[in-house]
Amino acid sequence: MNYEAVKSLHVGCVALSISLFTLRAALQWQNVAWRRWRVLRIAPHVVDTVLLGSALWLCWIIGQYPFVQGWLTAKVLALAAYILLGRMALGRTAANGKRLAAFVAALCCVGYIVGVALTHSPTWGR
Repeated sequence: MNYEAVKSLHVGCVALSISLFTLRAALQWQNVAWRRWRVLRIAPHVVDTVLLGSALWLCWIIGQYPFVQGWLTAKVLALAAYILLGRMALGRTAANGKRLAAFVAALCCVGYIVGVALTHSPTWGR
């Protein structure tokens, strides 16, 4: 696969991953037992695995790696924050106010990651 194909796969997985995260959060706020739906329990893990695999593939294709290039390091650290905030947003025990704050913060992390990806700069070219 060439660079454009892998990048398209990666971007598609990003959109699908964010959509699934948002859907699960919306269902949770409406007290819908989404965890009973097998597809909503399994699909995000499959999509995120392909997303991570395509990210690593892109790193290999372009010859740039996290903890070597600052922009990729920033993406990895923001991804870790997104995962932690996502766990809080979809947690079973957190209060709705904390879940909402974690959800918004997680989406801010995603926005930052996308900005870094587009500019190849941890400060978005500033």
